[in-house]
Amino acid sequence: MARYTGPKSKIARKFREAIYGPDKALERKNYPPGQHGQSKKRSKQSEYAVQLMEKQKAKYIYGVLEKQFANLFDRAHRKHGITGENLLKYLEGRLDNTVYRLGIAGSRRAARQIVSHKHVTVNGDVVNIPSYALKAGDVIAVREKSKSLEAITEAVATTKVDKYNWLEFDRSAMVGRFLNHPERSEIPENIKEQLIVELYSK
Repeated sequence: MARYTGPKSKIARKFREAIYGPDKALERKNYPPGQHGQSKKRSKQSEYAVQLMEKQKAKYIYGVLEKQFANLFDRAHRKHGITGENLLKYLEGRLDNTVYRLGIAGSRRAARQIVSHKHVTVNGDVVNIPSYALKAGDVIAVREKSKSLEAITEAVATTKVDKYNWLEFDRSAMVGRFLNHPERSEIPENIKEQLIVELYSK
């Protein structure tokens, strides 16, 4: 399963955002990595560079590599509606992201591992594909024999899922439901999706 496995703090500093959650390194050094990171004479970024950075940020946030991201964008472009918003809806509808949003995992990286290790079912069937695209009404649950795993029980005990209107979750049964794809206003990620659309339109 291809995924980014490099240093997380370096990526957070690159975008000056806590992409992977609270980060002490980012708090101490809130400037890009590298020997010129603190320089006030950093050249102004071109329009293309700004657009590319936004695409890279979205890829790192959701843990998606280039080919998958391009395929999702193509689907979003062909679907009726606003392309950028469609793209974010598809990213939110991935199984690994939903497992993270439900609170079954503490991070998207952990959610990807939980899914790939066959700890999660969709509509009663085991699914080990993190990129699996959920549909409205799909039921996501932790397998019975996996409910005692420490990583899962700790995440479920400390995560609040009621802040996401497009999800339902029964904490005691560890069963959730993907009600629908969220509206753009409901997605909390700081992504300027129009810049990504402009980049792919070149």
